[in-house]
Amino acid sequence: MLDLTGTSSVVTGGASGLGEATVRALAARGASVVVVDLQDDKGEAVAKSVGGGYVRADVTDPDQVIAAIAAAEEHGPLRTLVTAAGIGWASRTIGRDGSYDSAHDLGAFQKVLAVNLVGTFNCVRLAATAMSRHDAVDADGQKGSIVTMASVAAFDGQIGQAAYSASKGGVVGMTLPVARDLSAAGIRLNCVAPGLIDTPIYGEGEASEAFKAQLGANVLFPKRLGTSDELASMVVELLTNTYANGEVVRVDGGIRMPPK
Repeated sequence: MLDLTGTSSVVTGGASGLGEATVRALAARGASVVVVDLQDDKGEAVAKSVGGGYVRADVTDPDQVIAAIAAAEEHGPLRTLVTAAGIGWASRTIGRDGSYDSAHDLGAFQKVLAVNLVGTFNCVRLAATAMSRHDAVDADGQKGSIVTMASVAAFDGQIGQAAYSASKGGVVGMTLPVARDLSAAGIRLNCVAPGLIDTPIYGEGEASEAFKAQLGANVLFPKRLGTSDELASMVVELLTNTYANGEVVRVDGGIRMPPK
């Protein structure tokens, strides 16, 4: 197993939801974690609660990502990266009135791909570069480990999810070639594809709980939404299991998403 004690880690999108749960799981394993996000108040609070750091950074900006990596390396060699930052968008490909203007907004499509796909690759290429500079930690020559965050939408995209599914499908698609690239440097890369996970995006209150129960009824088993901790557990397993490499793992209770 990859020992995280005394190492540093970067988690993008670490201020809330799946990213926050991952931050806490990595800190519990002894890593010093830098939270990368654009939500300053939440990011700083999460970082403080685990004795880590917070860096405001746009994942598509190379200089800002490099600054986050540098901040992490002040507390130990960078050994792990988790890319949980992402945005969503819902829109059908064409409108109902047959006009060009009502077709899917191209700028929105490009923005989702920029953050979810290009931003993920940007973080991977830069973090892996930093990892490659360090000494190996074992007889295999291992230097680091990366987990990217896709979604079951990469496989079961629903109506209106063209942009989101395309972005996450890209993350899935680059898993094996990037893992192959990084193997020469002793760095592993895996991808998780979460299903319906209970995060703050669903809101709070009676109506929210009813909606989540309705969603959970579509899950094969158990018939509920997943928890952030269940997802974070798989992330940590893929990071630390030294024989896990080049794989995409669905964490979804067996769901296959319907068209809508």
